[in-house]
Amino acid sequence: MAKVIIDEAACVGCGLCEQNCPEVFEIRGDGIAHVKAHVCEQHNLSEVADQCPVQAIKVV
Repeated sequence: MAKVIIDEAACVGCGLCEQNCPEVFEIRGDGIAHVKAHVCEQHNLSEVADQCPVQAIKVV
C-alpha cells in the first residue's frame, strides 16, 4: 500500500490536490493540505502528486 506524505513546510494550500482527489486530501483551517486516507480507487495518487505546484506531495 502506498503512503502519501505532505511536506507541510512546502505546502502553499492552493487546493489543487483536494480538487483532484478529495477522498485523500483536504485543506484545513491552518491553510495547508492534510492526508485523510492513503488509498483512492478513483485517482492515481502519483499523478495528483505530480500536479502539485510546489512538489509538496510524495507517494512512497
